[in-house]
Amino acid sequence: MGATRVLVADDNVVVRSGLVSLLEAHGIEVVGEAGDGRRAVELTARLRPDLVLLDVRMPLMDGVAAAAEISPLAPVLMLTYTDDPGTVRAALGKGATGYLVHGAFTADELIAAVHNAAGGAHPLSPAAVSALVGAVREASEPAAPGSRTPPDAPHGGFGLSAREAEVMRLIVRGASNGEIAGRLFLAEKTVKNHVNRIYAKLGVTSRGAAIARWIGTSGDL
Repeated sequence: MGATRVLVADDNVVVRSGLVSLLEAHGIEVVGEAGDGRRAVELTARLRPDLVLLDVRMPLMDGVAAAAEISPLAPVLMLTYTDDPGTVRAALGKGATGYLVHGAFTADELIAAVHNAAGGAHPLSPAAVSALVGAVREASEPAAPGSRTPPDAPHGGFGLSAREAEVMRLIVRGASNGEIAGRLFLAEKTVKNHVNRIYAKLGVTSRGAAIARWIGTSGDL
């Protein structure tokens, strides 16, 4: 397998140059650079990279708008100083596969995130996870009195059972396995088994990625 091919888009030349140097030092091929969102879209269409690293605040076309046009062509990993929850939700809602905030990751974590995002994973900084949790809290509505979903009914397109959906809703609210076990009157080992099945059905390997997949596909952003 060849090196991961990445396009770097950031209007700050110093930041962009530093990213390029870091990526190339770790065997990642930088196929292009862009200083604005419009140029990023043009280069993505022409170069078809494995991943686009995209800043939010750029001239001509901002990163959120660019993500909407780029995501059908290549995975987009937002890499920015912007941690505003509304911006995080908007970027993920427009198709970004992940969202990292400068200062919330190490160089090694960034390199791992690049490889993972190019492979279909959803790297998220803590600020991005918080934004997603907030979106769920705002969008959630109490069930009608007396209503009950059949125990084995699937949830949406994921095929989750009603119990697995309950567990997932608690995950997006930040509950640990132990807290979920207490709320649902289950053994913690049973909760862990539910979580593993949820990850398998959502095609993810972490809580943050599960939250992104759950919200992004269910249209709650």
